Amino acid sequence: MTLDDRARTAVATLETELVSLSHRIHAHPELRFEEVRSSAWVAGLLGDHGFGVELGACGLPTAFAGSVGDGPLHLSICAEYDALPAVGHACGHNIIAASAVGAALALAPLVDELGITLSVLGTPAEEGGGGKVIMLEHGAFAGMHASLMVHPAPIDGLRPNVNAVSHFAVRYTGRESHASAAPQLGVNAADAFVVAQTAIGLLRQHLRPTDQVHGFVQHGGDAANIVPAHTEGDWMVRARTLEELREVRPRVDRCFHAGALATGATLELDDVCPDYSHMEHHDELVELYRAATEPMGRTYDQGEMTFSTDMGNVSLAVPSIHPTIGIETAGAVNHQPEFAAACINASADRAVLEGALGMALTAIAAARGPLRERLLHAAR
Repeated sequence: MTLDDRARTAVATLETELVSLSHRIHAHPELRFEEVRSSAWVAGLLGDHGFGVELGACGLPTAFAGSVGDGPLHLSICAEYDALPAVGHACGHNIIAASAVGAALALAPLVDELGITLSVLGTPAEEGGGGKVIMLEHGAFAGMHASLMVHPAPIDGLRPNVNAVSHFAVRYTGRESHASAAPQLGVNAADAFVVAQTAIGLLRQHLRPTDQVHGFVQHGGDAANIVPAHTEGDWMVRARTLEELREVRPRVDRCFHAGALATGATLELDDVCPDYSHMEHHDELVELYRAATEPMGRTYDQGEMTFSTDMGNVSLAVPSIHPTIGIETAGAVNHQPEFAAACINASADRAVLEGALGMALTAIAAARGPLRERLLHAAR
């Protein structure tokens, strides 16, 4: 039996465990850095199958690192498992986590024959927490030659358009007063947001078509007859690259300063997490993934999704792939409640297994083919 066939058999044998893991995570959504159960379930299944797992990796309670093998080629697989506020697993991280485990368990018995070290990294808080960036800065990816993950989406894609993004919190502080008896004594922090958002709307004419600004006010006041003194919101600015992001972010910041200047409120702008980078897809690894998954019926002629992910930062340090794996969503897209519901349907369960096998076959091909020496050489 070939190594590829052994990987296929392993994934098929693990079907019940992997699908069960995906559904369990989906049923118990946990927000960024709060994925206590989800990370424990993912790490626990790896541990049950012989992985040595370090919990709380890089000082993050819900991160982990597991590895097997001691070969010179070091490959890693990333698992995500955080959910979104209000809409739960509407980005399908339950599928990401289960497919990562499946790929790792399929590869584990083959590491000696492949001459690889295999690591699985549990990376929390992709949704606005930058878990991978923090782990990268703490050396979790040091010495690795490639890193793989797959992400569910309405379509199959090989090279999604991954934009750089900045996440930040906006807070205005004004002064309360009776809105009718003494409005002249108040400083309206809600008006500051109105001015800022108006300025952003006008700014959009002068931004690149690929620049994006979006956010929401999560607190805008306390009562209609009290001048709002405390308002706050979360905002994001996106651009094609980190360089373009660093050009546009100060222009958006000035819009928020305009709100403070116009109303007399004070402004605080605080980064929520490190900036996410654009992604550099490793073309040879991408083509190996294509070759592995097209025989499964995956097709790559539907265009590419556009989004942001902290896997972009990893890709600037380690050769990486982040393909999307299509599931049936009846027209829904990521971050919609309908997409969350689709992430445990039959097509989602199929994506868990095919994502796992696709990554396993990609790793086997990279370890046994001409790419091996190029990956080893690039890291020297």
